[in-house]
Amino acid sequence: MKEFGRYAMFMGSLFVRRETFATYYKLTLEEAIQIGIKSALMIALVSSFMGAVTTVQIAGNLVSPFVPRFVISQVVREMTILELAPTIIAIIFAGKVGSSMAGGLGTMRITEQIDALEVMGINSSSYLVLPKIVASMLMYPMLVILAGVCALVGGYLVGTLTNIVTPTEYIQGIRYSFNATMITFALTKSFVFAFLIASVSSFKGYFTHGGALEVGISTTSAVTSSIISVLLADYFLAELFFE
Repeated sequence: MKEFGRYAMFMGSLFVRRETFATYYKLTLEEAIQIGIKSALMIALVSSFMGAVTTVQIAGNLVSPFVPRFVISQVVREMTILELAPTIIAIIFAGKVGSSMAGGLGTMRITEQIDALEVMGINSSSYLVLPKIVASMLMYPMLVILAGVCALVGGYLVGTLTNIVTPTEYIQGIRYSFNATMITFALTKSFVFAFLIASVSSFKGYFTHGGALEVGISTTSAVTSSIISVLLADYFLAELFFE
């Protein structure tokens, strides 16, 4: 509870003594490039393989002749939208982006750059952390959409090239009984996950004390805490949505 209280106070400090809008706009754009653009290739590659592997595994377990083959792509669609794109990619996002945030802020703390900002009268937590959170919440949903598309395309390529399903059957399964609210649910999760990863990682990095060893410890703690918070949020959001 003590740690959660520090986290809540840290989040409250982001909205006091703020800088000008132009300053935050520039910082947010810079963070968006680091967070989104430079992660897009890795996300696309990982999600494509996830879609391909999911298609092969589902086809291997779908042995009943009474089940139509288009069900393969239907299951791939549901798994991709509900879990693979928003949640699994969030774990990768925490490992790449979250660790970078924690490591960068931790290094600034032990080299007294954060203290220098405070001496200059700048609210260092707001100046350094708020753009990271905003950029994450803007870019991560786009990465989730990219991951979903790449996973479905990866499944399509593997399914059709290995004759698991025909192109017509795969498209039929993608369209069959499609519920658009699943997209809303996935994007809602992506906004929540982006906020948790960015805020928790920044919190761990911002309060680093010691030397280089402590930066590594804070980075590891940031990734671990972010993943746990994402999984807990995933469960509670699923409970709320499906009830």
